[in-house]
Amino acid sequence: MKRFFKRNAPAYVFLTPWFIGFFLLALGPILASLYLSFTRYDMVADPRWVGLDNYEYMFERDRRFWKALEVTFTYVALAVPARLAMALGVAMLLDKGLRTIGLYRAIFYLPSLLGSSIAIAILWRQLFAADGVVNQVLAKFGIEGAAWISDPDTSLYTLVVLAMWQFGSPMLIFLAGLRGIPRDLYEAAEIDGTSKPRQFFRITLPLLAPVIFFNLVLQTIEAFKTFSSAFIISNGTGAPADSLLFYTVYLFNEAFKFFRMGYASALAWVLLLIIGFFTAVTFFTSKYWVHYENERD
Repeated sequence: MKRFFKRNAPAYVFLTPWFIGFFLLALGPILASLYLSFTRYDMVADPRWVGLDNYEYMFERDRRFWKALEVTFTYVALAVPARLAMALGVAMLLDKGLRTIGLYRAIFYLPSLLGSSIAIAILWRQLFAADGVVNQVLAKFGIEGAAWISDPDTSLYTLVVLAMWQFGSPMLIFLAGLRGIPRDLYEAAEIDGTSKPRQFFRITLPLLAPVIFFNLVLQTIEAFKTFSSAFIISNGTGAPADSLLFYTVYLFNEAFKFFRMGYASALAWVLLLIIGFFTAVTFFTSKYWVHYENERD
């Protein structure tokens, strides 16, 4: 053990700022929220211990909790694959060796820098309003547009489109992964007469599996944490008809609108367990479809 710490001492020295920040700034609030999840607390009076009452109410009587789960799960199921597909498609286009590749990378990454901002959420709400730019463009072609934001049947899909537009970060990771695939594999496949689609499924996807796995974990976690766009577009209420009642929006309202901080803490811990569960499932199933170059049968 002593030899282990001595050999890894430089790493721990560089990790010291993170350890200090975690134990002083993060661990305390985490433990406090765990305690508050078993209390009734309104940030005015002292917390009152209620045991499992918050969790019992959540699972047995809180219909909005289940609605928030439904909306969030639907969003994650649609947005994550759509964003990864868009990111991979654009990465493959940029991998063709364009002269101004740096400029194109910056342009395509820009939406990811702006996409989570309040201004972009407001702009998105204006684009998909009943009299917004999208419907005006459709009207030019004689198509009657829908009330995208105010219609419960379509409101969630506008946020899925926004998520697809924010493909910059996974796109750059995919691009780096594509650059790491040996070109001689494609040349050999072309000599054998292998078609482009077959090359994609037989060469690109298998060798890109570790990168896909990495992006899948990160993007799933980010999708569960989506807040700003849903809060702004729904005016912080989850409207219309709770179709945009994301879990994080519901949690925020319980904590800072109704000041049910104890119940909000319980909601936060349930969200943590949900994210942890899906992350664990992804790691467990990865051994069946993710293979690394240094692995041997």
